[in-house]
Amino acid sequence: MKILIITQDDPFYLGKNISYLLSNTPAHSKVVGCVVSDVSPFGKKETLIQKAVKTFKIFGPVFFSRYALNFLLAKVNTRYSVTNVLKRHGIPIIEIQGSLNEERSLDLLRSYEPDLLISIAGNEIFKRPLIDLAPKGCLNLHTALLPKYRGLMPSFWVLKNREAESGVSIFFVDEGIDTGPILVQNRYPLAGLSLDQLIKASKQAGMDAIIEAIEKIHNGETALIPNNDDEKTYFGFPTREDVMEFRAAGARFF
Repeated sequence: MKILIITQDDPFYLGKNISYLLSNTPAHSKVVGCVVSDVSPFGKKETLIQKAVKTFKIFGPVFFSRYALNFLLAKVNTRYSVTNVLKRHGIPIIEIQGSLNEERSLDLLRSYEPDLLISIAGNEIFKRPLIDLAPKGCLNLHTALLPKYRGLMPSFWVLKNREAESGVSIFFVDEGIDTGPILVQNRYPLAGLSLDQLIKASKQAGMDAIIEAIEKIHNGETALIPNNDDEKTYFGFPTREDVMEFRAAGARFF
């Protein structure tokens, strides 16, 4: 089975986890290419200065200093940048000009003849031609227990809301936001985890869930978990007030 991955150039967490995924992809499947978009932590494309200003305003100087230091360290030590990981594993990096949904982008992706698309931290809403491009569908990793915590930064929100557990969901993408039917869903406790620790744990759990999903599709196991709208919650990017409530709830960033 030929797999095409769509992700973004996250400097903090994704590189090591994508390396793990590529090292543990089942033998019957092969990653034939990967689209790597610019990182967009706020759910839309912004300049580096815009991202820095927004981070400072929302999360405050202490978080910003730690974030900036980690960013600089990641830029110096690029061993686990997403692009370098892909190069070490011999995975072609697919250069996209403009939107993934444009016809020229779709034609380029079709040329790789993928059987399955997998989105990991993709930063575009997929339209129907892209969703239907691969015959076995398009999967997405969401680091929460859908239909709860649809939207952005679920790890922040589950800690702010003092949830006892969270998890990961691998679902088939449709034209909504985190609304498609779920193929794999795994849970884990949150006790004592900081946001940084939870993101690391959820990314690792996500890679294992993706591997499980690939096996299910290969084996023809098509049983799905409903992603019911009447049970949903949805969250956007946090505000300064949300960050203050996060800290007041006893949650930690690091």
